[in-house]
Amino acid sequence: MSQDQTVIEDTEHHLELRKLRLDDYEHVKELMDQVYASVGGAWPYKNFKAQVTTFPDGQICIEDKGKVVAFAISVIVDYEQFGDKHSYDEITGDAYLTTHDPNGDVLYGVEVIVCPDYRGLRLGRRLYEARKELCRNLNLKSIMAGGRIPNYASYAHEMTPYEYIEQVKSKDIYDPILTFQLSNGFEVKQVLHAYLPEDEDSHGYATLLQWHNIYYEPGNPKLFGGLKPSARIGCIQWQMRYFENVAEMLQQAEYFVDALSDYKCDVALFPEFFNAPLMGLSPSESSIDAIWHLATYTDEILTAMSHLAVSYNITIIAGSMPVVEDDELYNVSYICKRDGTIESQYKLHPTPHEKSDWIMKGGNSLRVFDTDFGKIGVLICYDVEFPELGRILSEQEMQILFVPFWTDTKNGYLRVRRCAQARAIENECYVVIAGSVGNLPKVDNVDIQYGQTAVFSPSDFAFPHDAIVSETTPNTEMTLIVDLDLEKLRRLQNEGSVRNYLDRRRDLYRVEWIGN
Repeated sequence: MSQDQTVIEDTEHHLELRKLRLDDYEHVKELMDQVYASVGGAWPYKNFKAQVTTFPDGQICIEDKGKVVAFAISVIVDYEQFGDKHSYDEITGDAYLTTHDPNGDVLYGVEVIVCPDYRGLRLGRRLYEARKELCRNLNLKSIMAGGRIPNYASYAHEMTPYEYIEQVKSKDIYDPILTFQLSNGFEVKQVLHAYLPEDEDSHGYATLLQWHNIYYEPGNPKLFGGLKPSARIGCIQWQMRYFENVAEMLQQAEYFVDALSDYKCDVALFPEFFNAPLMGLSPSESSIDAIWHLATYTDEILTAMSHLAVSYNITIIAGSMPVVEDDELYNVSYICKRDGTIESQYKLHPTPHEKSDWIMKGGNSLRVFDTDFGKIGVLICYDVEFPELGRILSEQEMQILFVPFWTDTKNGYLRVRRCAQARAIENECYVVIAGSVGNLPKVDNVDIQYGQTAVFSPSDFAFPHDAIVSETTPNTEMTLIVDLDLEKLRRLQNEGSVRNYLDRRRDLYRVEWIGN
């Protein structure tokens, strides 16, 4: 892969969350015919056209490489006009959304459908989160919906719908729809009778579900699509250990991704060369043969990490891995986004050890990456010790700098740590460092590690007094999760007690990128 072309196009998925368009109907129809074959299939085109034209912002979908694979339909209603005792046809206007009221107070969920082939990727959760964002930004009181209980047919002979719902709540029974809705923060307000009479699996019953918007402020409407005010960062302090194969290593990686995803992290950062234990699988004991052998696993690991990012809805910065291109060895960090795209940042400065013992080359490109939680940069270990790189990224409005590192001694670690702290102060950004710990006695030249993962901030009154947001226990496998307030960075530039960005003497000096 060329270093200048950082976007990898040929990935398993390329997901985009967007509004539905009229020309999406054939994809929507295909999904509805597949999912609702037993209850009449898809809406006619005239219903879909009415939905998209009546309330365009409420009709959202997830597209994968040009095809709609999941969608959600919503309507704003004046809920008092309908009350809790209503049918699907009544509150949706027979699915034409004739009940839509721009001045209403509740976002009502009309439909959510995910292609069966994509149900392992948690796309339904993404659609629900997008609805919640829409509800907050439109300043509506809540989201209401009538939910089917399709598994009730298996229990109707022995319990009432009320008893069934209570057992689903207590997790004694699994219902594919209700269990999902409960796990996404919805509460069952009551049981609806004859909500969808044609729904034989639910015996016509449905749950009236509600999600409360705790940010609701009467008379204070919010704009849609504003910048996120904060980002939740997850770091993995990775224990080096022997693995029998790639699958075993990926199982350990998924464990951490799963844990950070459960805590709603926006990103998971792995350390530099987190896959180094696989060097122990090299048939040669030579360190140069082992690192080049390690590069043979990179494509497989990258594909798996990208799949995890999509499946767990979390951007993964996959530390770094060795890559061979045109018979040259590079050290590359991959940013696996939760939309399925993959971008990369090459290590620009191999250490003397990497150059002499592994014949490693440095990359020749540097850039800021746009994510759904802000603008980020990635500098691999030694690169953070060159202040010019942080300055160049800062000029491109980087908010968070991620530094995957791998150090064997405490003084090597302290070089990375103290330079990272300097980058945070001089560039008025957050800096996140993550390293590995433990030992690899069977791998030549990489047998010990020293590490302490940490998150640093600028040094001013709005931030921690020591400019350390949080840090881990040294040399212990663990995760670190922090919330970073991005609004503080914006205020700091104009209102800080010192203003490094604004006070730079650009009339006297500047840092320029002179590469390609």
